[in-house]
Amino acid sequence: MAKSVAVPSRLYYTPTEDQPLAGLRFGVKDIFHVKGVGTSGGNRAYYDLYGIQNETAPAVQRLLDLGAVLVGKMGTVQFANGDKATADWVDFHAPFNPRGDGYQDPSGSSTGPGAGVGAYQWLDMAVGSDTGGSMRGPAGASGVFGGRPSTGAISMDGVIPLSPVSDTAGLFARSASLWAKVTQVWFPDLTSNYTSYPKAIYRAVAPSEKITGEVSAAAQDAIDDWVRKLEDFLQVNATSANYTALWADTHGDAPSNLAEMLNTTYGVYITHDQWAMLGQPFFADYAAKYGGRQPFINPNPLARWQWAQTHATDEVYEQALHNISIFKNWWETEGFGRHDPESCSEGLYIYAWSVGLPSYRNTYFAAPTGPPLGFGDTSVSIMTGVPEVVVPIGEIPYDSTVTLQAEYMPVTMGLRMARGCDYVLANLVRDLEDAGVLRPVATGSRLYPEES
Repeated sequence: MAKSVAVPSRLYYTPTEDQPLAGLRFGVKDIFHVKGVGTSGGNRAYYDLYGIQNETAPAVQRLLDLGAVLVGKMGTVQFANGDKATADWVDFHAPFNPRGDGYQDPSGSSTGPGAGVGAYQWLDMAVGSDTGGSMRGPAGASGVFGGRPSTGAISMDGVIPLSPVSDTAGLFARSASLWAKVTQVWFPDLTSNYTSYPKAIYRAVAPSEKITGEVSAAAQDAIDDWVRKLEDFLQVNATSANYTALWADTHGDAPSNLAEMLNTTYGVYITHDQWAMLGQPFFADYAAKYGGRQPFINPNPLARWQWAQTHATDEVYEQALHNISIFKNWWETEGFGRHDPESCSEGLYIYAWSVGLPSYRNTYFAAPTGPPLGFGDTSVSIMTGVPEVVVPIGEIPYDSTVTLQAEYMPVTMGLRMARGCDYVLANLVRDLEDAGVLRPVATGSRLYPEES
């Protein structure tokens, strides 16, 4: 069923000041180019057409320079879009989420890196990307630490693009300490001279808009208990945060309906940019080599590229970017992304990312017709360019329709700070683990098997 993977012994590596990550094994999402290895982007035609790469993406090279050891490439939703495991993954099979009964949706698009860190004890960490949730989704599904840095924290050269508007590289790990350590040395220009943590906790009044089912009492209890521990650690009580209501009171001359203003924004800019930067040149290169033929594209990216040609005109695209700038400026001045001279971020914004609900990979969905539309809490960080990490806080049981037994799925939270406060966020996550507020997770079906 699976091929063996040779991994180097850690005994041959000693961390140094120049190579603090010496010996740490990592995998990388297959949209990052690596010299001497082909890149597929989840598409067989792309792999065959462009062949072996001659350069390594700077984001990957930096980890290598810091001493980390690359084990190999890991599966991606085709061209970093948003495929469902059931039918959208055509060229390659979707990786399996190790949690629960083993047949839960692994999320995406950094599917392989997220699932792999949750599955393989010999894999210390993995690199993915996040444009609209592609790091945070798999982190929530597999119950590992994973997030997106401030946009622009590291070069995205040598990476198949979705959109430079919000493309970022991110890291998965099973412990807060490792996630924080790598984050702080991987991103080269983080500011670290802050003396305190945020003086406010902003707790979203609702969970992530990605959660479509009812939050169970067990999940709510786990979240409430964790928030109390966070409050004790920071010595501050959480304040309910409703960015929609705050926008309605403070939007100034901007449109009064935030959801309406940003409804198509993400869909417009990702489809416009990927069609222009990837789709069109790929089709042209393929046609030139193969007698005018068009390559096979999975249903979802193909639908998105077709949507772009009708709906994401240059004029609409420019308006989308303008709307982003309006919201970003508001978030940093009137919203919950204000800076602070002592703590970098005036507040820590938190919200439930995943709540232990099963999402079976053998469930059929309607065929994709275009990009995701709408705006919710998960969209804030991509529009404003702020750092956000998803952290596991617990796991709760569900009755599996596969095993016909009680299995467990992760409960996770999203933690967000102001733009450029990545170093402080990493420090906080590390210190929360040191204080027992966060805990490392295991590989396999359970995050915390010792509680079985």
